[in-house]
Amino acid sequence: MSKLYYTESGHSMPNLAEELTTFRRARKVLTLPPTSSPASLYFIARAHEGSGLPLHISVNGAKLPPVPPQQAWHTWYEVTIDPTLLHAGDNVLKFWSDSTAMNSWALGLEAGHADPNSYVSDDSGHTWRNHHMAYLNVVRAEYVVRVRFAEGEDPAPPPMVFNDPDDPRLESLRTIMPPQALDRSLSKLERLRAISTWLASSWEHTPAAPGLGVINSPWDPETVLAWAPGQCGHNGLRPTANCIFYGVAFANAAQAIGVPARCAIFAGKPGKADGHFTAEYWLEEHQKWAMVDPNFDDFFLRDGVPLSVDELQVLGSDLEDVTERGPGAESQRPNQRVHRWFDSHERRARSLEFRTVWYRADQLTRPEFSPPAHGGGGAYTETGIVWEERDKDTWPMFPHFGSKDYFNAPPVWEG
Repeated sequence: MSKLYYTESGHSMPNLAEELTTFRRARKVLTLPPTSSPASLYFIARAHEGSGLPLHISVNGAKLPPVPPQQAWHTWYEVTIDPTLLHAGDNVLKFWSDSTAMNSWALGLEAGHADPNSYVSDDSGHTWRNHHMAYLNVVRAEYVVRVRFAEGEDPAPPPMVFNDPDDPRLESLRTIMPPQALDRSLSKLERLRAISTWLASSWEHTPAAPGLGVINSPWDPETVLAWAPGQCGHNGLRPTANCIFYGVAFANAAQAIGVPARCAIFAGKPGKADGHFTAEYWLEEHQKWAMVDPNFDDFFLRDGVPLSVDELQVLGSDLEDVTERGPGAESQRPNQRVHRWFDSHERRARSLEFRTVWYRADQLTRPEFSPPAHGGGGAYTETGIVWEERDKDTWPMFPHFGSKDYFNAPPVWEG
């Protein structure tokens, strides 16, 4: 039993963080109960490549051991806090580096808070403000800093939420979908295959990387389908359009034809770039959620019956005999950035080691709850994803963990 304390939902963007120097420092205030056990501090941060400088942290004025840099990308860091340094009420955590320029450490943040309990200083901590934050001084934000206590218990995971079936955005999406997806004379699986093939054939997988995806795409299928093929989005820049957006588009398109579907997120070990983003659709006749990978137009079946994530995890890397690849895969094969995924069942199996679902599957009805960015592997940050209970020790920086019954429960939705 343990409980996580946090004040944000993890909707952070790697390209909008708080750069730390000896002058520019970050302060996070967390209201905590009393504790008699060591606590775990989690924060999302990026160490600049080649800097080598440690990150400094203090808790209620007591300095912790310096934190050495890890990967040169945004990832989770964990630090143990002695319980004698904490007290009931407001606890103050400060972060800074030894550099005088913004070239050593960046702390993740979530913009959009009216009166955050996070503050920035430009004079080594003499004065603080909770506005004009992030490295460009443009937002109010909460730093992605969380603490887990041994005492207490995390809340039950929230119920799944789907699009309002009467929302006009679903009707709008149907107007651009392929005819086969809308043909009620076809089987459900045939219609879903048509959606997957359509999406895999629509654009080139584009990760967030130098020279590739420059800006974040919204979790809006119609916008991604408009931006990604022409590689031109907001402000005329090339958008990120990776596995996330195939999965999001599939989940919403499936709902548009009356099939409950949700986003399924996977990861290997924390801090490793083994994450993947797919979708699951509900099979009433088999009373289970089945997985599809619309990035590669892959369905997974055994003896004609679609397989669930549980069944795929049992198979491990032995996926070749159950993978049915559609024609949309040919559109992805020339892409060298995803070629190793295309034929590597071992790599895909690693990504399936830890599974989670996004409890909100209403990206069209309620776009304000979708994150502005979503990292892979160790960079997952959003509190809206629900992990399996068995994996709590691996992903303790998240608050929601569900039982098998939670993941396998039939959807409550009338599409």
